Amino acid sequence: MPCRSRPVSGVLALIVMTAIASCSSDATTSVTAVSTSVTATTVSTSVSTVSTSVTAGTSDVDDTHLPVGDQQYADTPTRGAVMACRTQNGAAGAQAAGPWFNSDGTWDLTKKIFVQGEVRWDDASASFAVEGDQRVISSNGLPVGAITGVFPVAADDPAAAYDRNPNSITTQTLSFRVPAVPVMASTATCVGGEVGVAINGIPIFNAFDAGGRDAGAWEVQDSCQGHPQGQGLYHYHSISDCLDTPGVNPSPLVGYAFDGFGIYGSRDASGNQIHDSDLDECHGITSEVVWDGQTVTMYHYVATHEFPYTVGCFRGTATAVAGG
Repeated sequence: MPCRSRPVSGVLALIVMTAIASCSSDATTSVTAVSTSVTATTVSTSVSTVSTSVTAGTSDVDDTHLPVGDQQYADTPTRGAVMACRTQNGAAGAQAAGPWFNSDGTWDLTKKIFVQGEVRWDDASASFAVEGDQRVISSNGLPVGAITGVFPVAADDPAAAYDRNPNSITTQTLSFRVPAVPVMASTATCVGGEVGVAINGIPIFNAFDAGGRDAGAWEVQDSCQGHPQGQGLYHYHSISDCLDTPGVNPSPLVGYAFDGFGIYGSRDASGNQIHDSDLDECHGITSEVVWDGQTVTMYHYVATHEFPYTVGCFRGTATAVAGG
């Protein structure tokens, strides 16, 4: 399908860290900003058993048989689960399981279809600036340097058979403040509906859809792994392949979590894939990365193809300010 310019307009001031991720195909579902300054301390637990330095590339993951993370909530940091501040109880987005679900309870990433279309957003904007001890992130909610699919999902799009997302992508006014120099906390804290922001200005939601199912497995997203929720907020549940840089090792920074720690792609310095079993219970690792233009060894989260995809719990003090 040919590219087209931005088809929608309007401004919404949305999204704080503790809002419920709402990805339902029901257009009335919403994400409500419950506060302008939120600290994720609702649930905390000791992280003394959580490892912070792991050798990567020690396991092999088959993208044709990925675990399905439906209802994988946890009260404590747990590898392969989300330590969520609250469970999702809304209407799930996709209305039917696609043919990429396997009979053994896994799903096949290589068979999953995408929402059709290549929409380019010429007026997309995002900025990242350090002000004192804070990193200030602003965005208009449109992906900088990346395409989206056509939303609402067209009736003749094969994706409509499984996920009839009726929502349009609309311009937002998003502003966040996270620690510029993140520090490991003594306790791990729960994640809200959103866990961070990608480097192209797009919010990163947690791994669940509005019904507590594995959003990566169930919801049909576009070729950059994004889609809009009921109020037009385009977002990711896993890090978009459109943000990675093939051939660059280790993988570059692809986003910031709300505790200030970076989210990086899944290749280590040798080009080996990092998998969930290589990571700690919050989906992070301590290794060498490029951070603010310097090569350093520090804790960071890793975006993988396995649930929970990005952040399972926060290892630092998570704060986010929504404004506009």
